[in-house]
Amino acid sequence: MRSVEVSGRTIAEAIQKGLAALGVSEDAAETEILSEPSAGFLGLIGSRQARVRVKEKIVPGSYLQEFMQTVLIHLGLSGTIEIATAENVVEINVSGAKMGLLIGKRGQTLDALQYLLNVICHRNFAGQGKRVVLDVEGYREKREQTLKELANRLAQKATYYRKELVLEPMSAQERRIIHSTLQDNPAVSTYSQGEEPYRKVVIAPK
Repeated sequence: MRSVEVSGRTIAEAIQKGLAALGVSEDAAETEILSEPSAGFLGLIGSRQARVRVKEKIVPGSYLQEFMQTVLIHLGLSGTIEIATAENVVEINVSGAKMGLLIGKRGQTLDALQYLLNVICHRNFAGQGKRVVLDVEGYREKREQTLKELANRLAQKATYYRKELVLEPMSAQERRIIHSTLQDNPAVSTYSQGEEPYRKVVIAPK
């Protein structure tokens, strides 16, 4: 976090100098008054300028971007990290070569990293109520499409054979995709069974 200490004839002047030095707006900075201005004796002897410390605010997007950059460096990877911040969510998209290491088997490493990023965000920016969504090379969109196709295919199978089908263990996020895909299907119903991390979706014919 960058900071500067600056002086001015007034507190306002000192703050403006600090903002200019950091190249940030007032909304993106925190200020601390180190000393008030003093006119001194007869306005001449012992006069003192105002002195302030201006610090650049830490925002979730840039903070988490630095964290992900550190992760890439430690894994020996090189990639591009894009951040999109909305009111309640910080979306992080990573692209580059050999990104399978960040995704892991069925996205398990990706989910673990996303969980860690959410813990970090809630710990450092608790008052902002932001949720972090991490994606690598568009994996989540591709995985979602795969799960939707799987759900519809197995729904047809469950209906044809008139028996319940139990899917492999999935994360809560992936289970929601299955439930959502089939919630309006008149031929089947879905429910989850088991304990984490082995909780599964069951597709049952009606």
